[in-house]
Amino acid sequence: MKRFIAVLVAVSFIALGSAVVVSANNGPEVIELPAKMGTVTFPHKAHQDRIADCKTCHHNGVEAGSCRSCHDGSKAPKFKNAAHKTCKGCHKKEGVSTSCKTCHKK
Repeated sequence: MKRFIAVLVAVSFIALGSAVVVSANNGPEVIELPAKMGTVTFPHKAHQDRIADCKTCHHNGVEAGSCRSCHDGSKAPKFKNAAHKTCKGCHKKEGVSTSCKTCHKK
């Protein structure tokens, strides 16, 4: 019986530890992106809740940052172009408006 309780406690700790890792903070809840057309207030956490794989947005599984952190200077895409391609493509697929004013707020 003691062995059973010890195993049960061990399994409980493992399950609790897994839950903590899964719910770990993976970036800010909201990201503000200044732009000429108006600031984009990106609800990062809300997108994480909808999209299981971070690679969907962060290609190659790299953390957010400058495109130049991985790409050579002349080959680095402009963030604006990369964001528009990724975001607008997903918005179209999910039936979300792709109007500029949907994301850009003056």
